[in-house]
Amino acid sequence: MRWQLSEQLRCLELQGELRRELLQELAEFMRRRAEVELEYSRGLEKLAERFSSRGGRLGSSREHQSFRKEPSLLSPLHCWAVLLQHTRQQSRESAALSEVLAGPLAQRLSHIAEDVGRLVKKSRDLEQQLQDELLEVVSELQTAKKTYQAYHMESVNAEAKLREAERQEEKRAGRSVPTTTAGATEAGPLRKSSLKKGGRLVEKRQAKFMEHKLKCTKARNEYLLSLASVNAAVSNYYLHDVLDLMDCCDTGFHLALGQVLRSYTAAESRTQASQVQGLGSLEEAVEALDPPGDKAKVLEVHATVFCPPLRFDYHPH
Repeated sequence: MRWQLSEQLRCLELQGELRRELLQELAEFMRRRAEVELEYSRGLEKLAERFSSRGGRLGSSREHQSFRKEPSLLSPLHCWAVLLQHTRQQSRESAALSEVLAGPLAQRLSHIAEDVGRLVKKSRDLEQQLQDELLEVVSELQTAKKTYQAYHMESVNAEAKLREAERQEEKRAGRSVPTTTAGATEAGPLRKSSLKKGGRLVEKRQAKFMEHKLKCTKARNEYLLSLASVNAAVSNYYLHDVLDLMDCCDTGFHLALGQVLRSYTAAESRTQASQVQGLGSLEEAVEALDPPGDKAKVLEVHATVFCPPLRFDYHPH
């Protein structure tokens, strides 16, 4: 039983240590993931700025700059502008996700780990106290058992001595039957004295036996009461106290962990929703590609270039 109680304490400590290690790993994961998201955000921002600020292959002439300033004039340039805008939005979302992961979520996990440590310590102290109380009543049971066994042995010995004295008394009584011989007449006073001594010895041993029997009965009753008390205490400890202590260790752990993970999934969902929205805008821009319209816009912007020249007039010779 002592081995079981010791293993229960060890199991409680191991369970708490496992939870603390899990929470520490999760917090470290959140911080590392935040670093990755922040680096990704910075990379996207640099990428978008790089292509937004340079002329590139689109050229740097005045006409090209005009189209770049008004990307809606040409549908391909509009697609390009939407793509860059989507990249910037991705950068902002990754930065926001990084802030959430490294801030509230990682801190919350660290706080939960501290709470788990305090709960495990309090639960362990309480379990140790309950075990000490249980072992105390078990020790009292062992004492009551030894006392009963000792009194029982004394009672058995006292009864044996009483029975022996009674047998000796019966023998003396059998030898004291009156006879007609002269020798028997002369030995009469001696036999009477012996019978009186034997009777007193029987009475003395009878009283001693009753005394030990009473002590044995009392010790037996105390032993039975202690036995019932210990069995009830053991049953209550194993069926109620241990389970209640496990519940104490679990207090708020699963709820708090679930809230953190739900916050994580919500942050990821917001990022994904923004991603889907940006891709939707890009898809709309792709669907809006309009070759005839682009041609008309080019002709409109460069009207002087594509304007038909004056008619050639007839000049006579």
